Amino acid sequence: MTGTRVLVLNSGSSSVKYQLLDMRDSSRLAVGLVERIGEQTSRLKHTCLTSGDTREHTGPIADHDAALKAVAEELSRDGLGLDSPELAAIGHRVVHGGMFFTEPTVIDDEVIAEIERLIPVAPLHNPANLTGIRTAQALRPDLPQVAVFDTAFHTTMPESAARYAIDPKIADRHRIRRYGFHGTSHAYVARATAELLGKSPEEVNVIVLHLGNGASASAVRGGRCVDTSMGLTPLEGLVMGTRSGDLDPAVIFHLARVGHMSMDEIDTLLNKRSGLFGLCGDNDMREIRRRIDEGDEEAALAFDIYIHRLKKYIGAYYAVLGRVDAVAFTAGVGENAAPVREAAVSGLEGLGLAVDPERNAVRGDAPRVISPDSARVAVAVVPTDEELEIATQTYALVGKNT
Repeated sequence: MTGTRVLVLNSGSSSVKYQLLDMRDSSRLAVGLVERIGEQTSRLKHTCLTSGDTREHTGPIADHDAALKAVAEELSRDGLGLDSPELAAIGHRVVHGGMFFTEPTVIDDEVIAEIERLIPVAPLHNPANLTGIRTAQALRPDLPQVAVFDTAFHTTMPESAARYAIDPKIADRHRIRRYGFHGTSHAYVARATAELLGKSPEEVNVIVLHLGNGASASAVRGGRCVDTSMGLTPLEGLVMGTRSGDLDPAVIFHLARVGHMSMDEIDTLLNKRSGLFGLCGDNDMREIRRRIDEGDEEAALAFDIYIHRLKKYIGAYYAVLGRVDAVAFTAGVGENAAPVREAAVSGLEGLGLAVDPERNAVRGDAPRVISPDSARVAVAVVPTDEELEIATQTYALVGKNT
């Protein structure tokens, strides 16, 4: 392997996020986003970090093929094109890998076929991921393409955590089990938390709280996931920006039979019109906190429901792990919302959890402990870096295969 650069692609249904990294020092050379693909108001924002230049273009971008060609053109303008011999591989985020993919995988026809077979359990994500893969393959058919799966980190869960209590034959026939998501983030943060504590991942038990618009928790014992809050889909678990999280399944039957709602209407309600947005009309934690400060009772109740669910998972995963060395907050809300962190551990002093108000108020990009020195369990803020994790796994795999 002669090249040291990895291009990371995260292809969504109408967007492509990308980063180009140099794996000699894990530095970023370029970052960008193409959004509103397929619309007249498409936008591409590209930043070359070696020069500091940022370029932005608006106008119709018909499809992912056109989007990735535009990305390639922007990279070429900075001397970082896809034809560069320095480019070692392209790493793709793939949301659902089922039980078949337990680690990063070099993409071939068999891999693509299996990702296609998983579309029924990831109808919004896997088709978009496949589009990005196929377009990148067309642009550089000679270059290794690697799939890094959101679900892979969670495949170490024991069957007692991964199985639902339904007929196993029916479950297996329809691939129904708890897969979990945000795996690259949980893997990165668990490892970075151990490093922050000056220990190896094998020595540390961590509860990772990935709190963004999508939110998930995981229990990580010695570097391996033993439980996580999301399930067959990303709907299960914590209260999220627009998703309900945990719900009595009979609510769905009730809405269908009594509310006369279709399955599509219920799906939209639970995934797009629930969570914080459904409770108070806002899914931005900053706006919710502003409304609370102004005495808004609806926003305050939404916040309390959010925190109540979060505390339940902290307590549950404490019980699962038996011993907890750290609780790590990450992602947009986890890294930036001090009131969420404070509220989440308030009242859990008996479990050894507390935050120091001054440490908690500090903002920064570096991992940091926000609990008092005397606390039995470290509470930490650990910024996630999913792109670096994807690039690292991609580069390591390509290096093994050359």
